[in-house]
Amino acid sequence: MSESSFLAACAGKSAAHIPVWYMRQAGRCLPEYRVLKEHYDILTLARTPELATRVTLMPVHRFGVDAAILFADIMLPLIGMGVDLDIVESVGPVIADPIRNAKSVEKIRSLDPADFEYLRKTIVMIRTELAGKLPLIGFSGAPFTLASYLIEGKPSRNFIKTKQLMYGDRDVWNKLMEKLTDAVIEYLQLQLDAGVDAIQLFDSWVGCLSKEDYVEYVLPYTRRLFTAVSKRGIPRIHFGTNTAAFLEEFASVDCEVVGVDWRLPLEDAWERIGAGKAIQGNLDPVMLLGDFDIVKKKVDDIFSHLPRKQGFVFNLGHGVLPDTPYANLIKLTEYVHGK
Repeated sequence: MSESSFLAACAGKSAAHIPVWYMRQAGRCLPEYRVLKEHYDILTLARTPELATRVTLMPVHRFGVDAAILFADIMLPLIGMGVDLDIVESVGPVIADPIRNAKSVEKIRSLDPADFEYLRKTIVMIRTELAGKLPLIGFSGAPFTLASYLIEGKPSRNFIKTKQLMYGDRDVWNKLMEKLTDAVIEYLQLQLDAGVDAIQLFDSWVGCLSKEDYVEYVLPYTRRLFTAVSKRGIPRIHFGTNTAAFLEEFASVDCEVVGVDWRLPLEDAWERIGAGKAIQGNLDPVMLLGDFDIVKKKVDDIFSHLPRKQGFVFNLGHGVLPDTPYANLIKLTEYVHGK
């Protein structure tokens, strides 16, 4: 693993080539994954070590990426906390009893690492299959993003209920965020103990907030979380979408890498993040639905404005879309490796 381009870039060091991996690369657009989905729902796939290992390795074999990411779902910690939820096809996570008051927060139990023996087994199996050739990334949803699902009850565009609770009952908000932060720390720590080589925190929906609200209602919990999962030599990636309004604050946590989406040029984002941290991003995943010549032009543009290659991890600005032609991901990996 000492020769891993991904780990070198995360540490801000020179790498043999620009490392590439893709969020939601595990399966999703691949025909072999869709065959599995005909027989198993996503939670069964994620909680069955043999199946999760298989899906994790699919993009490694197909795309030639520089890191594998654990096949799981950001909702798994909530299931471990006793939340009744389902992942509905074409809708997303649906919560049976959304959070509305202090009593509903009290019903949520603490996360017990013993409930995630399947995850530990999956990580061990994946690492055995990778045989030290590629690093494995573990991950979790961030407390705010998990809170938004819990409060809204399903995916949301405007997060009205989340903000109503956040503004309207600070005590309930604090209790919920404390409970979720503790759970995510436990969840990531068990992944680190099982042997993942890096971790990423997905705060996918935090961009719905203003800078002031992010600093007041979210940042203290994120800071505590990243400090708690500090482990020497293990890169920590902080990823969010639509974070341009508070990127300096978002990047201020104790992490090695900051992930950014396509809404901000990389050179501007890196200047605001600071030279001491690596950066990950930031091709719009929608571009991969079209002709690859257009993709190449955009990648060329990204690299023409990149201040330096050292400390850069190439990724999409969010996850691979299901309708993405997988041949485009193969071509993209090869094209970036040639830069």
